[in-house]
Amino acid sequence: MRHINPVWNEELMFVASEPFEEYLIIDVVDRVGPGKDELIGRAMISFKNIPTRVDNSKLPDAIWFNLLKPSHAADDDEIHLRIWIDAGYHVLDESTHFSSDLQPSSKFLRKPSIGLLELGILSAKNLMPMKSKEGRITDSYCVAKYGNKWVRTRTLIDTLAPRWNEQFSWEVFDPCTVVTIGVFDNCHINGKDDARDQRIGKVRIRLSTLETDRIYTHFYPLLVLTPSGLRKHGELHLAIRFTCTAWVNMVAQYGRPLLPKMHYVQPISVRHIDWLRHQAMQIVAARLARAEPPLRREVVEYMLDVDYHMFSLRRSKANFFRIMGLLSGISAVHGWFNGICNWRNPLTTILVHVLFLILICYPELILPTIFLYLFVIGLWNYRFRPRAPPHMDARLSQAENAHPDELDEEFDTFPSSRQTDVVRVRYDRLRSVAGRVQTVVGDLATQGERALSILSWRDPRATAIFIILALIWAVFLYVTPFQVVAVLIGLYWLRHPRFRSKLPSVPVNFFKRLPSKSDMLL
Repeated sequence: MRHINPVWNEELMFVASEPFEEYLIIDVVDRVGPGKDELIGRAMISFKNIPTRVDNSKLPDAIWFNLLKPSHAADDDEIHLRIWIDAGYHVLDESTHFSSDLQPSSKFLRKPSIGLLELGILSAKNLMPMKSKEGRITDSYCVAKYGNKWVRTRTLIDTLAPRWNEQFSWEVFDPCTVVTIGVFDNCHINGKDDARDQRIGKVRIRLSTLETDRIYTHFYPLLVLTPSGLRKHGELHLAIRFTCTAWVNMVAQYGRPLLPKMHYVQPISVRHIDWLRHQAMQIVAARLARAEPPLRREVVEYMLDVDYHMFSLRRSKANFFRIMGLLSGISAVHGWFNGICNWRNPLTTILVHVLFLILICYPELILPTIFLYLFVIGLWNYRFRPRAPPHMDARLSQAENAHPDELDEEFDTFPSSRQTDVVRVRYDRLRSVAGRVQTVVGDLATQGERALSILSWRDPRATAIFIILALIWAVFLYVTPFQVVAVLIGLYWLRHPRFRSKLPSVPVNFFKRLPSKSDMLL
């Protein structure tokens, strides 16, 4: 901005870590040429002097700060800033899908704990040898992360069946959180100083899947996806127990928002949340690298799934099959109802007719029957409940069927380090996949736009037909008892196959003829 009194009016967000002993440094520079900047002045503001806001109250007043100037600068340069620390938010350092902490940053806004998580890292067996030196050896250690507390076991040298027998505990504030345990090979022992600690495997356990006050002792497979495919590096023996100390607060927690209030009152955009999460990961990695013993960056990034947002054809397939698994239940219900309508089992169809007529004659029984049915289903499924906490599922992750080229693409760096021809092939494949996704999204948008166009007069004849029919139906429903209308519609829906036509119904034909905005796209 070419002006001696520039005005920016821009808002920037950063992650600040406690204790607030650092300085916020703001440089004002002059662009004197392409790639050449000249420092005008610098403001250094201590975090301790920045006001804190814990709710959506009024923002603090803007303040003029003097600029520390080079020798040739003027003496009255100032910058006008409004600075505050928003402590009502929770800064995520891991994905929200398996977060271990959802508390606000301010300690004054945090709720009391509802229980205690106890974790015993007992042993491992059948570990894979991770390096060669006088034979194949593994120097393994474990790292566990829950909330802001990271713990690490001692390193057991040259053993494929280590026994740590170490116990740790955390306060629990939300039962719908996840504890993560990772196993690594210490490459600094019997290895090079600049070597990276290798991943042996990782286990995630969601606390809400644990029964209260029950001790779970199980062996969990250590699965790692490598460029050459899925590997099982052994099994980890854990003992875990979730103890509840406040039953009322724990039950009430299920009805509260997942994130602190400020995330809903003044939400942060998804783009900024991803950016802030990346900043938080960098801060956590830098802090733990200075711990004793240190946790190296590759360990922290693996525990926090720093590359979870990157494109993966394998993960896209897994999400697709997850959706298909959900739709399969709806499809099964639709198939059952279609069988009722087609009289495949006459006795069942007659019983459904009787139940339908009873509910129509006594409409006050509809809601109680639905909730009673849900209660019976839940009670019936109790005996099929999982006996052990669920863990990593290789089949669900589509890791067993991943193609080698797909894995090589997933483990490629960003930006890509592969040859141009390989990148071109992968780009064309990505365009093909994205094209199918684009088509599905467009079809969904088309159906929604057709529904909105019913009363928008985009098709004057269709809208006129609909409002005339709506008036006729309004008069008919006004003079006809509801039970009669419901019986007529239900019996028509359950009519015998000989009264059915294979052609689409009139309402479906009418809906498909409604206009959408797809013909307006370039």
